[in-house]
Amino acid sequence: MPSIHLTTHINAPIDRCFHLSLSIDLHILSTAKTSEVAIAGVTSGLIGKGETVTWAATHFGIRQKLTVKIEEVSEPYYFSDRMIKGAFKSMYHQHHFKEADGGTLMTDEFNFESPFGPVGKLFNKLVLTKYLTGFLIERNNMIRQVAEGEEWKSLLK
Repeated sequence: MPSIHLTTHINAPIDRCFHLSLSIDLHILSTAKTSEVAIAGVTSGLIGKGETVTWAATHFGIRQKLTVKIEEVSEPYYFSDRMIKGAFKSMYHQHHFKEADGGTLMTDEFNFESPFGPVGKLFNKLVLTKYLTGFLIERNNMIRQVAEGEEWKSLLK
């Protein structure tokens, strides 16, 4: 199963970074390139433990839907989400937060598996891992930008 491990330092308090990571509205801002929208479940504000969101987005020229559920939350240090319906065979994303160097160290552990057996494994290796890494980096950069500026105030009312 492919795994992506990313660490992002943000010059902002841990609580702010944690809550921005649970913000549906921030996620929508960070995924403008794929026209991602929340269409079911929690569709705005903050998502919490046991709640779901269904995303519709265009990836590789194909409009897709993905439903994830927030499984575990240990505020403000950790939460996880898991795909319960969508294009992946499986997808599990852990979000870790730690105070560091006057700010927050945010770590993503993203595990996924494509369907279609050997063809899916080859697609993971040649295309999907790089694509998803870029997608997560873009999202994390948006969290950093919003958390370090003033925009977070409008998202975390």
